[in-house]
Amino acid sequence: MNEWPEGRYEDSRGNRYGRGSTSAQPEGARVMRQVRREPGGVGGPQAAPPYGGVPQQPTYDQGYGGYDSGYNTGQVYGGQGGHPQGPGGAGPGGVRPAPNWGRRIKWTAITLITVLAVTTVATYFWADSKLHRDVDLSKVIDRPAEGQGTNYLIVGSDSRAGMSAEDKKKLHTGSAEGKRTDSMMILHVGDNGDTLISLPRDSDVEIPTYQGSTSGKVYQGKGRHVKLNAAYAEDGPELLVRTIEYNTGLHIDHYVEIGFSGFANIVDAVGGVELTIDKGFKDKYSGADFKAGPQTLNGEQALAFVRTRHAFAASDLQRTKNQQKFLSALAHQVATPSTVLNPFKLYPTMGAGLDSLIVDKDMSLWDLGSMFWAMKGVSGGDGTSMNMPVSGSTGGNLLWDKAKVKTLVNELKNDQKVTVTGN
Repeated sequence: MNEWPEGRYEDSRGNRYGRGSTSAQPEGARVMRQVRREPGGVGGPQAAPPYGGVPQQPTYDQGYGGYDSGYNTGQVYGGQGGHPQGPGGAGPGGVRPAPNWGRRIKWTAITLITVLAVTTVATYFWADSKLHRDVDLSKVIDRPAEGQGTNYLIVGSDSRAGMSAEDKKKLHTGSAEGKRTDSMMILHVGDNGDTLISLPRDSDVEIPTYQGSTSGKVYQGKGRHVKLNAAYAEDGPELLVRTIEYNTGLHIDHYVEIGFSGFANIVDAVGGVELTIDKGFKDKYSGADFKAGPQTLNGEQALAFVRTRHAFAASDLQRTKNQQKFLSALAHQVATPSTVLNPFKLYPTMGAGLDSLIVDKDMSLWDLGSMFWAMKGVSGGDGTSMNMPVSGSTGGNLLWDKAKVKTLVNELKNDQKVTVTGN
């Protein structure tokens, strides 16, 4: 039983806003102006209440300075214009904002630079670890004074280290024990042009007093004259450097040596070397069998080309010319974009080369790179290539032209443009 008198508050206080009403009709829009009525309004025809007679809830006007904007959609007050966002953070109407290309380009550039820097540093340490720094030039005694520029002694040896019997047969190297020098070159790198000078292995030289590379014992010179390659056979790279310095007066700054197998592997890794042979020749000892004209030499053919000497009348001099020609072509081939920009070719080439090189203890990758680019420059016509000047022969040994050699050495020491010509 309802104890409240009907219409108590209506009678005593009047129709109060927000307190409800006992009237069967809803409050008028005068009382709650923020309520938006559907067509028909107060007193007009009303649609039948849906959902079993439950009246439809009013919608709130987005007036009042946007205070109620977005209330029914769950949007936080203070949003951009009160508009709801589309799916995935899109703007009004589901349209995504334009991408910030400046920011994307910036971070892409930073990422690329970081990757490049890390790759470069990793490559440097990888390459540096592969160098065999086995030659100690500090054991060379009575050395001439250093000159301007840098002088490299580049040696090709007949070392068969690591080669199988099948490899020796394929490359026509024979099976001699130990190792000897098949080619020797001095590369001078300076500000007035680079110069590549071949030293014939049959050059007549005097063995000076020297300190044994392993025993440390000093062996007195007795005026013995031998072929240049005999110095290497007697006590290795250190005596070879000592002998060249003694007979020329030129200071050797760095030593680089490569054997048969390493040479062939480099050529194969780079995909062969393009070369034009002026005149065809054959040599059963080296396995050479070439026709005249342009061709691409693989590792086996390249080794035969640089070793051949029995097919020529002036055997040693022509051989040194072929060696210079091929090494220049090899340097040019390695430096082409197809090799440098292709990691699948560059890294195998670097690996094959660095694995097979023997250098002095002070040789850095920077020094090695300088030597390589100088050889490439010589092949491109930016320098001079020549044989050591020869005046004749005695007992099968080639005699150097002492006057020309003296002039040549002075020009190299002072880093002057070379005016001397060789054979």
